Amino acid sequence: MSLPYQEIADGIYCIDTGLYRHGLAACYLVREADRLAFVDTGTARSVPTLLAVIAELGLTPAHVDYVIPTHVHLDHAGGSGSLMAACPRARLIVHPKGAPHLIDPSKLTAGAIEVYGEEGFARDFERLVPVLAERTTLAEDGLTLDLAGRKLVFIDTPGHANHHGCIFDEKTRGFFTGDTFGISYRELDTDRGPFLYAPTTPVAFDPDLWLASLDRLMSFDPQAMYLTHYGRVDRPAELVDGLRQSVRDMAALALAEEGRADAEREARLARAVGAYLIERAQAHGTALDEAELERLFSVDRQLNSQGLEVWLRRRAKRAAQA
Repeated sequence: MSLPYQEIADGIYCIDTGLYRHGLAACYLVREADRLAFVDTGTARSVPTLLAVIAELGLTPAHVDYVIPTHVHLDHAGGSGSLMAACPRARLIVHPKGAPHLIDPSKLTAGAIEVYGEEGFARDFERLVPVLAERTTLAEDGLTLDLAGRKLVFIDTPGHANHHGCIFDEKTRGFFTGDTFGISYRELDTDRGPFLYAPTTPVAFDPDLWLASLDRLMSFDPQAMYLTHYGRVDRPAELVDGLRQSVRDMAALALAEEGRADAEREARLARAVGAYLIERAQAHGTALDEAELERLFSVDRQLNSQGLEVWLRRRAKRAAQA
């Protein structure tokens, strides 16, 4: 059986991590000469596939220099510890605010179980393996990594998460964007191009910081974005305004519920997010029917509404303290 990966740019391989369904979550392998770097890792269940891709390229885990999660949400970083354990020379490159959660993943595990339930956590994420602190480098803004002469630059990009960074590949002038440049499932591509929207996953959605992070990314004049969800999108300058609007729209959906902190608010937010995503996809010209769109958006609808609920609670707490 062929492995689920393809080369999408010079020395950049997009690997389907298999989370939930095909085409939902990717990680990336960067190759320069015989040196390798992973950007995002998928979950612990993804790691055998990642190692198999290395072998198919004729290399070994000892050729991996860097493992770089964009942030510590489990679909991006859940496999970091398992992958580091398999790659003896690799260093973990991670945002300073995310590093403690990968060195000691107990809080991350507890938070994930709260969101996904014990059964869902075990089924989809398996386990979180700690990473040794001495093998970890804190990725300050502007940190430049050398991969056999290929420069990879870590840029601090809060908004989706306060521990989020994007990685600029100077060779292809493309960014590995994690979730900062949104979600774009390939099933929703039309003759109008990719369909992008903002994922407001718990727990640190901040629309103002997110918009500033998008400005920062665009200041590099990138030619492509390599999204975890999902794959490569080109001409980002033509797409960024639609993503900015999605960030604002998600915030507006939440603010419409501000001051209505009853037990049903999150359910109302989930309905509103689901309706918004379906309406926007239909306006984009998708051929998928409403039932297919509901299936496609099911995970994001729940996670987005949970994140918006957390944001509203945080705003209420700040207002009460003012």
